Amino acid sequence: MRRKLVAGNWKMNLDLASGRSLATALAKDVGSTTAVEVMVCPPFPYLSAIHEILSNSSVRLGAQNCYFEAPGAFTGEIAATMLTDVGCDAVILGHSERRHILGETDEIIRKKITTALAAGLDVVLCVGELKEERLENQTEIVLKRQMSGALDGQDVALLLKHLVVAYEPVWAIGTGLTATPDQAESVHIYLRNWLSMYYNPDLANKVRILYGGSVKPDNARELLGQPNVDGALVGGASLKFEQFQPIVQAARDLTAT
Repeated sequence: MRRKLVAGNWKMNLDLASGRSLATALAKDVGSTTAVEVMVCPPFPYLSAIHEILSNSSVRLGAQNCYFEAPGAFTGEIAATMLTDVGCDAVILGHSERRHILGETDEIIRKKITTALAAGLDVVLCVGELKEERLENQTEIVLKRQMSGALDGQDVALLLKHLVVAYEPVWAIGTGLTATPDQAESVHIYLRNWLSMYYNPDLANKVRILYGGSVKPDNARELLGQPNVDGALVGGASLKFEQFQPIVQAARDLTAT
């Protein structure tokens, strides 16, 4: 059985004091329990401080991005090895905001994944379609392009150990719109079948596929209850403990049933 993962992407939000407060509350709530994996992904400047708070709990620390080169003359970039040095064990790559606002291509994302995997980081690979692409029934075409573009040539053994996929329909991110549970499940089935055909059934059955897109306390249980939805990548609702904790609790309740 795939263990559910609830990850909070803080994006470019919070300050040090509010980040510390949130991390402290999460560490206390989660403690050393591991039935459900919980992860937070703060902005780069706060990683070390948040790591100190989480170090005595099972809450994992992830980053929101990394560069594909080794440390060197790349002003403003962050190396994958720098992330592990400050306590990260995962990184989000291919997020739609980096694709559509900052112009990252599938090739760039693929190179970043290769570097992150080599550094021992879990990779949360984000894929998803724009609203107009869904309306034109292009969802599977877009996902196939993004998955193959990011994963072509990757080491299968490393993917089996370190890959997480996050389906985030771009039309549902920060808009208040959410894919219905049936829509989410349908896409997750497609992604799992793609992994099975492109790689092998063993990898497809073990890789966790998260849903991301306006996940909130009031829709988390129904979304996470779908057979192929293995957790959530949470944006806005991850910034306040009183909103994020009920999503984590929904995953716990489903794991216990």
